[in-house]
Amino acid sequence: MIRFSIFGIPVEVQPFFWISLVILGGAMGADSAAAIFHILLFVLAGFISILVHELGHALTARAFGAQCAITLQSFGGYAAYSGAALNRWQRFLITAAGPGIQILLGLAVLLLIPHLPQVSREGAYFLSTLMLISFFWSILNLLPVLPLDGGQMLNAALGPDRIKITLWTSIIVAVAAGLGMFSYTRSIIFPVFLGMYAWQAFQELRAMRHS
Repeated sequence: MIRFSIFGIPVEVQPFFWISLVILGGAMGADSAAAIFHILLFVLAGFISILVHELGHALTARAFGAQCAITLQSFGGYAAYSGAALNRWQRFLITAAGPGIQILLGLAVLLLIPHLPQVSREGAYFLSTLMLISFFWSILNLLPVLPLDGGQMLNAALGPDRIKITLWTSIIVAVAAGLGMFSYTRSIIFPVFLGMYAWQAFQELRAMRHS
């Protein structure tokens, strides 16, 4: 377990966070020292990008008077905040700030790369990986699927009286996105997560129907 503070916000990094990044970085295909080094660069890029994402949530929540803490865990993380009475639109902005600042990070790297002096192959790999993770992670999180950021934003926008619309949207988008990702990447990791989110939304709808 690693603990530190950044901008006065406590951060906890759990062991499986590193393991999940190693898996995503292609640990199964690491057959050389160069491949292992690329995995380490992938892990560093993922750590920076996901931490920036959670800082977007935490710093925005703090601006609204909340106390914040960040936890990085398996395949992602979350920013917990408390101590402030927040309205729906403040919660919407807090949620949107995570993918928003991560997209800005990806754009900054994209614009920076052409203006850098000659960069080593490893440096170019790190920067391109940081950019791609930032774009992919933010776009994935913007899907209107609970509990992803996009689902939370949709829930905040529609309000509690329209939770059934949010849940049905979560199911439809999660299934469609999961099938699309599997057909394109042949990886089951993110489709499995999206399938779990669709099932959770379906179970919540069933519970509401029987309450």
